[in-house]
Amino acid sequence: MIGFTWVPTNDLERAIAFYDALFADLGAQHAATNERLTSWSTGSSMFGVITPINGEPATIGNGNTVGLMIPSTEMIDAMYAKALAHGAKDEGEPGPRWYGYAAYLRDPDGNKLCLFNMG
Repeated sequence: MIGFTWVPTNDLERAIAFYDALFADLGAQHAATNERLTSWSTGSSMFGVITPINGEPATIGNGNTVGLMIPSTEMIDAMYAKALAHGAKDEGEPGPRWYGYAAYLRDPDGNKLCLFNMG
């Protein structure tokens, strides 16, 4: 249903390094790159980081969360640890939730991510 999701950044190089590391184990490849954005894809949808087109500073949305479906709980644990090692902030350690297994974090720009598996 979702074709792409962009999250804002004020430091494109830092954001690319963070998500390159985070998505490495998923096999995500760069799908589109230019002077303002980079996106990754594993197939039918894309996730990307982008600097605002209006030239204003990037800001995070209060209440926005991007959920990334991850193939296994073990991969969630590993990706969560890798994200923290690359500058993410904890928003909820990996563990069981009412909808499955998940971990919550904020990327270096403050965007909230949920790594989850519904199995």
